[in-house]
Parts: sequence; C-alpha cells; structure tokens
Amino acid sequence: MAIKQLPPQLVNQIAAGEVIERPASALKELIENSLDAGATQVDIEIEEGGVRSIKVRDNGSGILKGDIALALLRHATSKIASLGDLESVLSFGFRGEALPSMSSVSRLVLTSKVASEDHAWSVRGDGTEVDLEPMPASHPVGTTVELRDLFYNTPARRKFLKTEKTEFSHIETVVKRMALSQFGVGFSLAHNKRRIFTLDAAESLADREHRVSMLCGENFIGNALAIDIEAAGLSLTGWLGSPTYSRSQADMQFFYVNGRLIRDKLINHAVRLAFQDVLFHGRHPVYALYLTMDPRLVDVNAHPAKLEVRFRESRAVHDFIFRRLKQVLTDVRPAVQQTSPSVPQGGLTQDGEYRPSNLAYIDSQQAIPMQVSEIAPRYPVGGDRSAYQSQYSTSHASHGAADFSIPKGQDVPPLGYAIAHLHNTYILAESVEGLVIVDTHAAHERILYEKLKQQSSAGKLAEQPMLIPQKIHVSSAEMAIFEEQQPLLAELSIELSAAGPETLLVRSLPVLLATQDPEELIRDLLQDLAQTGASKGVEEACNAVFSSMACHGSVRANRRLTMVEMNALLRDIETTENSGQCNHGRPTWTLLNVKQLDGLFLRGQ
Repeated sequence: MAIKQLPPQLVNQIAAGEVIERPASALKELIENSLDAGATQVDIEIEEGGVRSIKVRDNGSGILKGDIALALLRHATSKIASLGDLESVLSFGFRGEALPSMSSVSRLVLTSKVASEDHAWSVRGDGTEVDLEPMPASHPVGTTVELRDLFYNTPARRKFLKTEKTEFSHIETVVKRMALSQFGVGFSLAHNKRRIFTLDAAESLADREHRVSMLCGENFIGNALAIDIEAAGLSLTGWLGSPTYSRSQADMQFFYVNGRLIRDKLINHAVRLAFQDVLFHGRHPVYALYLTMDPRLVDVNAHPAKLEVRFRESRAVHDFIFRRLKQVLTDVRPAVQQTSPSVPQGGLTQDGEYRPSNLAYIDSQQAIPMQVSEIAPRYPVGGDRSAYQSQYSTSHASHGAADFSIPKGQDVPPLGYAIAHLHNTYILAESVEGLVIVDTHAAHERILYEKLKQQSSAGKLAEQPMLIPQKIHVSSAEMAIFEEQQPLLAELSIELSAAGPETLLVRSLPVLLATQDPEELIRDLLQDLAQTGASKGVEEACNAVFSSMACHGSVRANRRLTMVEMNALLRDIETTENSGQCNHGRPTWTLLNVKQLDGLFLRGQ
C-alpha cells in the first residue's frame, strides 16, 4: 500500500484516542484550560453523563478574536514557545492537542471574550481545521466551551462507554479532584439541569478544611493529620488520614505535584512504606497531599493525559516523602491528640510518694508487671478487686460518689487514670476529655514492638539467660525452620540449641519477653516463620519477627490487670511511637468525649 498523508480530521481522531478516553477526560482538559486562563469561577453543566453535552464556562482572561480559530488547530498553544519552556512547565496544558481532538469527535462550540474587546467571538469546530471563521456572540469576559454528541462520528469508541450513571460518576470524581487542589477557584456542577454541588472559593484554612470535608466526607478532617513540611527545596502540605481511618480500596488518595494531580508508582510506594507497620491488612491509607518543587526537576511531558510524571531525582523525592510521612505518623501520641496538661515525669518511692525525675519515664518502665508514676493513694493497693470495690462502696456511702474521680486543678495525663478492667480485656480510664477505652492486648503489643525495635537499633537486644534451659519437643518441620532461621533468631537474642532430632533447648530470651511462657512463644514464632520465611531484607525481616514476638509476648485477654499495671500501660501508650494502632493496624484505644456520652443518654436535648 502506498504511503499517504492522513487528513487532519483523522489525525485528530487518532490523537483523541489518547487524550479523550471518555467524557470525564474531555472535562478534565476543559477545566485545566480554564485554570490556565486564570479563572476564579468554573461552572460545569452535564447532560446524560456527558455523552449528550458537556459545557464549561469560566471567568478567565478569554481569547482574542485573532487567536480563537487557532485554538482549534493542532499544536497551537499560548503556554510554551520553546524547549526551555517545556522543561519548566507550570501550566496544566501545553501540547495544543486537547481542543482539536475534542472537535474531531464532537460538535464543539468555543465562545470567548477578552476585556479589551467590545463583544465576544464564537467558532465551531469539526476536526477538519477548515472554515474556522469567528462569528460575533454575546458573552461576558471569559470562555465557554460546549461539546455536544461526544463520539457521534466514532461509534466504535462510543459503544465502549458505560452507563450514564457510571460516566457521570467519573465526571464528578474529576471535578472533586480538581477542586481539591484549586482552593482559590469556585466550582459548580449540574447534571441534567439538577445542581449537584456548589463550592465557593476557599481562601482561609477553615474554608479549605470545609471544602475537603465536603469532597472527602465529614469525618476526613477530624481523622486526618495536618502536614506542612519543607526541606531541600521540597515542600509537602495537606492532610494525611490516621492509620485507623483507612479504606477498603484506594479511592481516596489524592496527590498533587505543583498543583497537578498525578498517579505515580514512586509516590504510591513511598506512602505505602510510611504506613508499613501501622495499617490493617488489606486496608488503604487516605490522604490529600501537595508536593511543591522546582518545575525543572519534574517532567510532566510523560504521557498525553499528563497523569504521569518523571522526577529527575526520584530517590530524593521518594525518601523525602517516606521519611517525613513516617515521622508524622510516629509522632502521633495521645498527648498530641488531646488538649490535656503535660504528663508528670518521675516515679514512686518505696513509701508510695511521687518523686520527680529528669529522666523520661519510659526508660525506667518494665514490661508487665509494671510500675506507675502517679500518687499511690489514688489506686487500691495491689489491684485487689475486692479492695477496689470496698474503697468504692465506702466512698459512695459517705460522699455519694467515688473519690478516685479526677481531682480539679491537678495535672492529668492525656489518657487519664484507669478505673476498671472490663471483661479482663479493656481498660476503662477517666480523662479530662471523657472516657478512654483501651484494648489491653493491642496496646501492649505495640509497646513491646516499639521497644524491641529501639533496642535493636541501639545494638543487641537486652538478653535474659534462663536459669535452667527449658526443653521443648518440636516437630521435624519446626526443627527444620529452627535450623534455617537460627542466625536470625540469634540476632534477636533468642538462643536455642538442638538437644535431639525433635528437641530444642531455650537458653535465653529478650528481657522484654522473659516473663512469658517460653514454650508457647517459641512455638508461635516458629509457626510464623514457617509462613512468612525470611526472604525480605534484614531490617524488614527483623521487624516482621519483632511484630510476631510482640504479638505472642503481650498480655492476653482474660488476664486481670492490677490498677498499677493498667495505669503504667496508659503512661506507656502516651510515650510510645505509633501507639494509636497495634502492629496489625487495629486501633489500640478510643475516646468517647463528654459530648458523645451525653448524646448516648439524650442529655441536653
């Protein structure tokens, strides 16, 4: 077959296959053109999911009469003029392909007015790039683009479109994503003459948070951590959902680079790595994050849809995002989440007197059984339940209320003081804010896990030799796992030796786990190693084992804790990194504030 030059309309239809995948793709390009024109208001009207009609009106700078026909020609743009411009693009559009592509697969009408001209001008396009004669029109300063009968002349593409409801869902998602990055721009969206939402320009922080709540759900801001970090020419701002506020699918993840929404594997990996040991299995983090950087260090010309970018220093960007988000998650502790006075530092003397100390309390704290830093007379001595009930009964009879309520004018730790151990599983504590409920096992698991990691990073784990080595009978499969993983176990201060074909001797354990049943701990650990193996990196493999050790070594449900143990656990939660969730991502504690408690009983209604 002879080589022929393709006609412009066919060339534009081919380009449309890359740029205009569905109505939502066309809408995205039109909104970006409005933003590049400096619009502060963008109004969108959709009919039949965008297949029948897409109309976008803005109050931007408009297009001159002499340029309006050029806007529908391929590779005609006002946004770049040289290769140097392309290397530092800050505008959303720059290829000059979107409008010609849209005109080739729809009935397009472009109407625009600039402030310096007496009236507006309108042009119709059909993708042929001929007969583009502007006509006078009535229109305020700004531009309106209307696409009708999308894909009317490309039936193969049209038949792949989904239902009207599905296509409009994609359109709504596009508008929300654009609105999440352009807070200074007002947006309105209507479908089939029905108003879906109106968003006013959001200049203040409160207005921005209100917009985020409207688009991401009421609970998003209340469960998100504000991010504002800058280092090495990179700035990261926005909101990061707490690990316990996660989703079953990755449908609420918004990441912007210089205001441009992107989908990037490098970024996704950095965020997932930051959430590595705090997110429940199968859950996805929630975030709206904004990375600002030198435009010369990011290539936005990677794909016609402009959703993919390339970073010139990808490792530096990855490490910046991972380390900063990891630090933000690590620093979340009850003292930060609640507006309570600082936790008093110190310990108890043998007489039960509180003695201040300059040392952090966590340094002197031991695993269960624990010590506590509060004044001893506040709690029943020894944690005996009968003594506890007796104290409560005596106080109630004489004063009409328990005398272990929070004293006014006294510094109160963020998680307050324990008042009961419910079903031997949950600690109930009274705080300034209300009622704190702690999952004992999950909280202790996180505490042990973080302590094991800290000791490992500081050197070898503190080791507790067994006075008499304990003999454990194991299966041949468990013995094989021991032989395979013996170097890793030794590095973790777990000293085992074979005393026969199916016998192991436990000679030492980490100090933090020395109070647990050695046989149960070793069996559980070998089973976990059999399932997970040690194919990961050394640090990741050690952390996986630490997680398993902490899970099997932490206090189990149905074990009654004393008041001293419960309060010591509360204090450890307040000083432990990532203490809001266990190693598997489950919440460790929750707060029912006084307002919520009043609501349960219809108080004040």
